[in-house]
Amino acid sequence: MRDHPEAPQGQEDGEPEVWTGRATNRVQWLLAGAGAACMALGIELAVAHPWTSGAVPLVMSVVGCLAAGLLMLYGTIAFVHVAVRINKDSLEIRCGHIGLPRTRIPLSSVVGADFAPRVNPRHWGGWGYRWRPEQGTGVVVRRGEGFVVHLGDGRSFTVTVDDAEAAVRVIRARLGLGTGRPASA
Repeated sequence: MRDHPEAPQGQEDGEPEVWTGRATNRVQWLLAGAGAACMALGIELAVAHPWTSGAVPLVMSVVGCLAAGLLMLYGTIAFVHVAVRINKDSLEIRCGHIGLPRTRIPLSSVVGADFAPRVNPRHWGGWGYRWRPEQGTGVVVRRGEGFVVHLGDGRSFTVTVDDAEAAVRVIRARLGLGTGRPASA
């Protein structure tokens, strides 16, 4: 008889101890480029423009270009990708290159998880960290598959991520809900 090694502690039914996934939206780099162009225009206006035509319109133009550029840059770079990490205790969602905004949901507050085959940014009001009264909270960085976790207080949290079915299986295994094929939300 051959010995079969036991799964590492915290690992059940072949599920990994820590599951990680991510989703990326490369189209948003174009928007980041537009934000950088707005900032460059603001700097160009401030440096190269003759200040003889009046200071107030020029200052308003410079500040407007810089503000629009910064908002576009942060809004796009912060949501170019999302990273999801599921361990034995929690689900953690981090956005963008610096990981902000970051959301940590203890698995003790999760009552269920469903696969969402078609998450569409139009249904959420665009890309980013979103809240809709009828849908709950979501981190939507692209169109496509995602998962929805249902919390004990009636709220829900949707995340677009590659291989969302695997994330649902891992969450359900951690909750002891079974690992059958996830239902579509």
